[in-house]
Amino acid sequence: MAPVGPIARILAQIVVPVVAVLARTIPAAYGQALRNAKKSGVDAAEAAAPVFGKKISRSEALQVLNLAEAEATPEAIQKQFDRYFAANDVSKGGSFYLQSKIYRAKELLSEYQAEKRQEEQQEQQEQRKQQ
Repeated sequence: MAPVGPIARILAQIVVPVVAVLARTIPAAYGQALRNAKKSGVDAAEAAAPVFGKKISRSEALQVLNLAEAEATPEAIQKQFDRYFAANDVSKGGSFYLQSKIYRAKELLSEYQAEKRQEEQQEQQEQRKQQ
């Protein structure tokens, strides 16, 4: 076996302690971040959730599609979606990121509209039962 040169020995003496320090500090920093999030009222599961899996807020979805709360009808949502999605088409030099935001905004607002319709139908059924 070839003897280890002095440069390799020096590198090993530097790398091993750095890895040991990182192995202790990264989990400690992550734990502290979760504690800080919990203090500020954020659920630990939400704080630990990846950024890419997070849904956008309803107000952000309305801003992305340039709609006011009162204007957010299914037809208006679809019209704005078609307009902005086509304008940001990647093949026309648009942005995939913006297209993704537009798609997620439409998806969220459509889900909200569906939930709202279901609630209205349930209320109507309850009113019919009471009569």
